[in-house]
Amino acid sequence: MSPKKTITITHPEFAIQNYERDKKSLELAIASEQVQHQKREKKKREAELLIANAELSFQNEEREKRAAELVIANKKLILENIYKEKRAAELALANTELEFQNTEKEKRANELVIANNELAYQNQEKENRATELIIANHELAFQNEEKEKRATELAIANKELAYQNQEKENRAAELIIANHELAFQNQEKEKRAEELATANKKLAYENAEKEKRATELIIANEELAYQNQEKEKRAEELALANKELAYENCEKGKRAAELELVNQELEKLEANLRDRIKDLEEVTFITSHKVRQPVTNILGLATILEKPQSPQEMLKIMNYIKDSALKLDAFTTELSQLTSDLEKKWKV
Repeated sequence: MSPKKTITITHPEFAIQNYERDKKSLELAIASEQVQHQKREKKKREAELLIANAELSFQNEEREKRAAELVIANKKLILENIYKEKRAAELALANTELEFQNTEKEKRANELVIANNELAYQNQEKENRATELIIANHELAFQNEEKEKRATELAIANKELAYQNQEKENRAAELIIANHELAFQNQEKEKRAEELATANKKLAYENAEKEKRATELIIANEELAYQNQEKEKRAEELALANKELAYENCEKGKRAAELELVNQELEKLEANLRDRIKDLEEVTFITSHKVRQPVTNILGLATILEKPQSPQEMLKIMNYIKDSALKLDAFTTELSQLTSDLEKKWKV
């Protein structure tokens, strides 16, 4: 057998088709790279969205915690106001009793000698109490300076507040006990109205105790006012934090909307690329099957013609070649029409 000869087809339409095919293959490769790049960008955007969602959930939890703290602080403030009202009522009752006792003193003004001796004793006791009050005021001023220095330490301040509340409860319990003692003493006064000297001494002692209780109540009210101011500051800080959180949520919502638009565009682009790949596959099928078959037939018939043939066989082979050429022409026409239609479609 003679070696097969390589036949080079230099028809212009085949050259154009090969060029168009290479061009479409290059466009397909570029489109695939764009799809891969867009997928990578989409994954990055999804990761950023997950991080943003995690931050948003964390900030929402923080906001809920702060809201719960504010509710607890409001409840404590309501309880403290109730205690304050109760103490004011007790102070009013104490003032009424003090007026009654002053009336009793006026009735007993005729017992001047004994009253003067007792008054001297009472003055001495008052001076002692004033000295103690000055020392207590110095201690209170020192405590206020310490509180101002430690205003930034919120945890320690809360512990001190709890301790102060405990102290206030203790003082309230002492005030209740003092009220019970006062009631008992009033009963004793009624029984021992004739024992004037002893009753006056008890009355002086009770006045001193009431003054102590009134001073303690004033100090407690000042501390309560300071605590109310601190709570108002914390409420303002919480309001500012809520505004910042709302702004951040708005910004994150905008970013999520932008990411959604980008994802929609990517999905549209992927759909267009899938359509193009499908069209290119159809062109490849026509090129590799329909066009290739007549070319193969012509090459095979050309190989047969290299050998000597009879005129009848030559005529049959020529007819076969003509049929294959007509089929090839029809397929190339179909392919050209298909590529033209696809080009118009892709432009749109």
